[in-house]
Amino acid sequence: MQHELFYQPQLLRNISGIRVAESTRHGGVSPAPFASLNLGINTQDSDEHVWKNRNLLSKALEIHPESWAYASQVHEDRIAYVDAPGKYEGYDALICGKNGPSIGVQTADCTPILIYDTQTGARAAIHAGWRGTIAKIAYKTLVEMQRRFGTDARECLVYIGTCIDANSFQVGEEVAQHFSPELKTPDTAEGKYLVDLKKANALQLLDLGVPEQHIEISSFCTIKHNDRYFSHRLENGITGRMMTLIGAV
Repeated sequence: MQHELFYQPQLLRNISGIRVAESTRHGGVSPAPFASLNLGINTQDSDEHVWKNRNLLSKALEIHPESWAYASQVHEDRIAYVDAPGKYEGYDALICGKNGPSIGVQTADCTPILIYDTQTGARAAIHAGWRGTIAKIAYKTLVEMQRRFGTDARECLVYIGTCIDANSFQVGEEVAQHFSPELKTPDTAEGKYLVDLKKANALQLLDLGVPEQHIEISSFCTIKHNDRYFSHRLENGITGRMMTLIGAV
């Protein structure tokens, strides 16, 4: 579904009992350079603006704004099981059971990932920057879902959301060395590499048995589509954050 405030992935948009969304930068109250739907708690925008924006998104999605669980992210591979709303310090992935809160991650170039277990109703929201990607946070999160909920990877639906894509994520050798050849392309003009974070995270979940047809990958890029999404890199670190979330209704 296309909406000024959010996008709903095709694979997950019509499932009874859950609500899924990836926010855009539009429809909020924040002034430039956070214009306008900034949902990020760790920006220089005012808390008042951020919470007004979160209320606007919650209303549009018909979920209660106090039902969110979200992380203060640290670019590592720590996973939190959550059973109540609120802020979880020091995690980059949240998982919950069928009756858990709405869970979400904040991004502005890093890769947001949602996993939904169609059999148990368990859910995950993952923040995977390049550090989290090479630490295999997506893989580890699904393994933790298997351990805690008995999740079967074959029954999962996955959304790999909007981030800096393979045509825009230029890195030096110090980062590129952590990625296999199929995930990077030499950028000879710059002496650097272009890395595909979306594919890297998809491969982790495919390796665990998630069917390829159960994975939807965003076609958008935070750099190329900066009119619609925030980009930390393009906007020199002074910008807002999107939220990609999955919640029960």
